[in-house]
Amino acid sequence: MEAEDDLAVKLSIYRTLSETGGAPTASRVAADTRLGEEAVLASFQRLHARRLLVPEPGDPSHIRMAPPFSGIPTAFPVEARGRRYFANCVWDAYGIAAALKCDAVIPATDAASGEPLVLEVVENAPVPLPYVAHFAVPAALWWRDIVYT
Repeated sequence: MEAEDDLAVKLSIYRTLSETGGAPTASRVAADTRLGEEAVLASFQRLHARRLLVPEPGDPSHIRMAPPFSGIPTAFPVEARGRRYFANCVWDAYGIAAALKCDAVIPATDAASGEPLVLEVVENAPVPLPYVAHFAVPAALWWRDIVYT
């Protein structure tokens, strides 16, 4: 039963994110899935343990991350399908375009120079540009503190 609940919760979260650009609260997921809010909160915890969701620190009824989507505004916006989504990092920004299977424009900033960059995904592929993405923390260590990595 937990596996079925977790799947329903996960699908509800991603459906809301893809349709609105914003993350639903536990109460909205509960209404969407017809599960009780306590069952949804328990599912949030299980999904977090499986690295599929990050509840908002201090408020587990709100979603901080449902990778590649951010539940809060970040410095990594993604313009796609006529709306604005937020990614957790530039890597996830490309992941949003892939998850939505659509073209996207990703306004970014060169961390070294501060100059604006425009990254794009067209026809399911990133437009090649001579940029380099640098990750200060190795990917294997990201989940030690995923919110601040």
